[in-house]
This record gives sequence, C-alpha cells and structure tokens, in this order.
Amino acid sequence: QVQLVEAGGGLGQAGGALRLSCAASGLTFSTYYMGWFRQAPGKEREFVAAISWSGANTHFADSVKGRFTISRDNGENTAYLQMNSLKPEDTALYYCAARRRFTKATLTRVAEYDYWGQGTQVTVSS
Repeated sequence: QVQLVEAGGGLGQAGGALRLSCAASGLTFSTYYMGWFRQAPGKEREFVAAISWSGANTHFADSVKGRFTISRDNGENTAYLQMNSLKPEDTALYYCAARRRFTKATLTRVAEYDYWGQGTQVTVSS
C-alpha cells in the first residue's frame, strides 16, 4: 500500500520560510518522479514543483520560481519543498504526488500523477 505523508506546514509570515517534507512508503521511491501541488480555497489544484528520479532535474511553476526549491533523499524515501520569501498568495493546502512515467508536456497535470498525499496546510500572514 502506497502512502505519501506530508509534514511541515503551518503558519508563516510574509518574507519568511517553511520547509515541507513528503515521506513515501510502499513504492520504490527512486523510480518515481515527485511533485508538489497546492490548492487554495475555491481554486483548482495547481502545479508547484517537480523533481526527477535522481534529483538531477527540477521544474517549477512561474509563480514560485526563484523562491522555492525542491529536493529529495532517495535513501530516506523523502521529498522536500523549501519555500522562501513567502507571500500571502502562497496560502494553500500543499500536496505531494508521485508518478512513475515522465512526460514533460504533462508534468503539471494532476491526472498524470499516480499517488497523492493528504496534504498539509500552509498559511502565510501579511
């Protein structure tokens, strides 16, 4: 049984930082592309970042580029999202997701990810 468990959310201040983690179990972690998505109230779930199997390649939404970084530790079966220079518009429920196959054209598509965590709330105050 595959499980993705996010942690590290909470209340942050504008200009501050938070670090999210995603612990995976029940899958061969190093063979899955990992992604982070977020969903604000009343909005659709949107792509934030993704990282390749080895961590050599990363991808970011324009809205977070230069502020967020994504990393992974295949030995610990964990992915991370470091969020710096937080903005109130970063407030959302953050999900990690895993996909086996990689196609750059579908990297941001929710439906293309095989497994999802339950999400961790991030709230940024101004």
